[in-house]
Amino acid sequence: MKPKSKRDYVPFGHKLMITYCVFIIIPVLLAAYMANMIFVESAQENARENYRSMLSQVKDNINYRMDDVANVSSMLYFDTRLALHLRQSKGGYESYASMTEYVLPRIQSTLDAAHNKMHLTVFMHNETLPEIYHAYPGGNALSGMGSVYDFYHIDRLHGKPWYETFPAEQYGATMEWRQVERDAALGQISLLRRLIEPNDPFELKEIGFLRITTRISDLFESLEAGRLAEGSSMMIVDEQGVIVTSSGGTVLQPGQPLDQRSLDDYMVVEENLNRLNWKLIGLLPGDITEAATRQVTGWTILIGLLCYLIFAMAGLYISRSFARKVSKIVAVLDAFREGDFHKRIQFKGRDEFTRISLALNDMGHNIQELIEEVYLSNIRKKEAELESLQAQINPHFLYNTLSSISRLAKFGEVDRLHRMVLDLAKFYRLSLNEGRTVIPIKHELEQIEAYMSIQKTKFGDGMTVWYEIDPDIMGYETIKLILQPFVENVLEHAWYGDRINIRITGAAMEERIVFQVIDDGLGMHPDTLRQLLGPPGNVSIGYGIGNVDQRIKLHYGQQYGVHITSRLGAGTTVEITIPKRVSAGQP
Repeated sequence: MKPKSKRDYVPFGHKLMITYCVFIIIPVLLAAYMANMIFVESAQENARENYRSMLSQVKDNINYRMDDVANVSSMLYFDTRLALHLRQSKGGYESYASMTEYVLPRIQSTLDAAHNKMHLTVFMHNETLPEIYHAYPGGNALSGMGSVYDFYHIDRLHGKPWYETFPAEQYGATMEWRQVERDAALGQISLLRRLIEPNDPFELKEIGFLRITTRISDLFESLEAGRLAEGSSMMIVDEQGVIVTSSGGTVLQPGQPLDQRSLDDYMVVEENLNRLNWKLIGLLPGDITEAATRQVTGWTILIGLLCYLIFAMAGLYISRSFARKVSKIVAVLDAFREGDFHKRIQFKGRDEFTRISLALNDMGHNIQELIEEVYLSNIRKKEAELESLQAQINPHFLYNTLSSISRLAKFGEVDRLHRMVLDLAKFYRLSLNEGRTVIPIKHELEQIEAYMSIQKTKFGDGMTVWYEIDPDIMGYETIKLILQPFVENVLEHAWYGDRINIRITGAAMEERIVFQVIDDGLGMHPDTLRQLLGPPGNVSIGYGIGNVDQRIKLHYGQQYGVHITSRLGAGTTVEITIPKRVSAGQP
């Protein structure tokens, strides 16, 4: 036994392990640290954008409710007949009739059309019209059920600052949202708008004034749904910085001024409510990404441990590198012997193993190219035979259909002729399938349905067809036009009396798909039955039947094809078997 030589150098395997530690472990840890920082920032930004999107939706909902109130004012503003009744000054019964017969019903119908509950107050310049108002519990007109209205004379607004300072009129555009009178105390807000003489849009003479009051809680109802996470909240702040209403878990309450220092622990997102000159503010807790940060940290630690495990195994790999190279060469040779020439090996360096691997790779590539060339040649030959066989079916069907169209034209049956032409166009559109021979079963069934529609136009009530198709087979493939020749054969030769019934079925059976075309027609003689699946042209009936059988066998193999059973006077059953193959593009 030879004594072990003392090593006076650092082994290559150790050097490689040190290199791994420097160039893989440390970069992985640095990358994980940077990824953690980037993820936290990204999570915060995503949370901000998500909340901004939610605020935008809440804002849209608020604008929708404000538009609802504005639409009520516009319906009254542009109502020329209402303006006429408000201007008429006959007094007495005429004024009473004007109010009761048109004005009040018009106001009520307008309020009923609105989605929001509101209190409409109309101030009239015409003092011949009576004031109509109600007493409300606590002075709050919105405390009861439904929308209400009141009519007052305009002199009740004299001296009111919100009326005296109302902006100059711009036709159809001047209106303002304000909290006037007791609105703030009652949690309400009002839309203010003039009523003008509509027949003179240039003079803009005021004939009345509208105040439409609604509850702030109704207007800003969507705030309650606007919570992105636990602890988040929303609030509405007016132009003085006072909180009008709020939702969620914030400690800030309505009526309090907004203190910016209280928002230091929150992520703040704002949206302007331009019509009110108010702000919609969303608050997100600052620690919203804490859970995600912990999760990333856990994954970072796990990945680091996996890296250490991988590098420990790398030491074993290095010590056995030569044995593994030989094993790879043997594995490639075994694969070549079994007919798998796709297997390749790659060795780094410029030693003998590298030259052997390059030679084996080149040999496998060359043999594979030769095999593929022979295989493609055979495939092209089979496809040419398939196209030749398939071409025998389409002209036969077209000839029969054109003959039927000719008969319909001869007898002047225009509607049936038109329907048959449309069905024929649909059939050939489905038949073309962009030149593909193999199609989804769904398309094959659509083709046969188009074909049967053509025949239904031809035979009317004399023909009945039923479909019993398993929906699970729709995603599989078939060669096209495997059903139509059999149905055509039934309709051409199987009539037994003046009616015939056809049933078409399709179902999956283990690794096969089986179609059946069953009729209750005349049936076939055993001699005819034996000849049907022979070479095309052996018998006068069923020209395409043997064709279909040959196409199926050519494409899928001899174990698939067509089987026919028939009894004279009892009908015929055709069974078509194909393999269960998923159609291209199906999951």
